[in-house]
Amino acid sequence: MSRNWRSYEEVAAYLLDRNAQEFGLQRVEGKQAVGGCRSGGSWEIDAKGVQEGGEGFVIVECRRHTTSKQNQERLGALAYRILDTGAAGGIIVSPLGLQEGAARVAAAEHILDVQLDANSTPAEFAMRFLNRLILGVGCSAIAIVGTAASVQVLRNCEACGVRFTALENETSCPDCRAKQA
Repeated sequence: MSRNWRSYEEVAAYLLDRNAQEFGLQRVEGKQAVGGCRSGGSWEIDAKGVQEGGEGFVIVECRRHTTSKQNQERLGALAYRILDTGAAGGIIVSPLGLQEGAARVAAAEHILDVQLDANSTPAEFAMRFLNRLILGVGCSAIAIVGTAASVQVLRNCEACGVRFTALENETSCPDCRAKQA
């Protein structure tokens, strides 16, 4: 069980980092300790989102509970870590989302609810937040569906590795296609 938790945390941190701009973040770093300003203690956090310009951070908490939504008590604990560390807010990652009381705490304390399938991998996943759904469908394609239900397929270029928006079966980015022409 602990291996699943660790894998879930690593996948969540990787996917949040890959989509950092969607969350107003510069990057997402993995598990680390953060000092408490009020308590003087130290908190181990699952991941840390660094805000644009590096002028603040958000705490990322991953909870792979597959039988119940996150409750008010769990979100209250995250809210205190945010307060104690001076974080700008938080992101709670879980498969099932939030109960009603937890949703109220999240709204009051600037905690974003991200739902990530419990069996996600870096290549195959379903991640939902802020009326957006991002799907990993295989090793290189991602479909992004927003409220307008538009779809983009993103791939890594076979030649240079740069991520690009693919049309149909394209496997090379526009720059590499231009060099090949």
